[in-house]
Amino acid sequence: MTELRFVHLGFGPESVEYTEAWEEQRRVHAARFADEIDDTCLMVEHEPVYTAGRRTDPSERPLDGTPVIDVDRGGKITWHGPGQLVGYPIMKLPRPVDVVAHVRRLEEALIRTAADFGLETTRVEGRSGVWVLGDPVEQRPQIGGLSLDFSVPAPDPRTGDDEFDARLHGPEYAPSNAGQRREDRKLAAIGIRVAKGVTMHGFSLNVNPDSTWFDRIIPCGIRDAGVTSLSYELGREVTIAEVLPVVERHLKDVLEQAELKPREIEPAAG
Repeated sequence: MTELRFVHLGFGPESVEYTEAWEEQRRVHAARFADEIDDTCLMVEHEPVYTAGRRTDPSERPLDGTPVIDVDRGGKITWHGPGQLVGYPIMKLPRPVDVVAHVRRLEEALIRTAADFGLETTRVEGRSGVWVLGDPVEQRPQIGGLSLDFSVPAPDPRTGDDEFDARLHGPEYAPSNAGQRREDRKLAAIGIRVAKGVTMHGFSLNVNPDSTWFDRIIPCGIRDAGVTSLSYELGREVTIAEVLPVVERHLKDVLEQAELKPREIEPAAG
């Protein structure tokens, strides 16, 4: 693996419109495929935007018709904007590409980053990204008021109804209020694409955004959990400037030292 270099596209007042950064990704991707440059990670803060991966269901998009940019990454719909650090590692991987291993490496770098700020995070089986775990279900506060039977928690309609839409039921179920409900909440999302053996897209880490932006969508298509940020979990204002060098240090440690191997292909039965 080549040395990982970082390119800062813009932050704060110089935040970058999404399609402009996407075009830069394509340019860097082509250069990396041609071995004209080393592995490169674009770091950026975006202007507010919703982006939808290939698996996004129509019911997960904003109900009010807010524009959404459809992109060629994996995953579903999410939001990018002020207070969120976004990274696009553009790296050449051995073929056949092990996409899952690449995702796990990105998660590991972000888990280490959160730990440096004093926040314990983890992975959740079947759900990519970096998570803050909530309390056990039986210890969480009742949603929408108290249950008359204190020995039996009121059922959560989100877990029994695949079509339940939190946006139609007030702030009690809003993704941005997951911390108040003491349930699992996503700190960082990951969605990637691999083309010609070179990665694109990447991760978004919520540092200090206005999390109510997520309430207009079904973030990542997950209805029974929410979102959070470093600032919310730590109870203090954390800035992009604080987090940026920490993320970059851990990305270098994890990605440069990784022992890259092609995905193992199971021999055909018979």
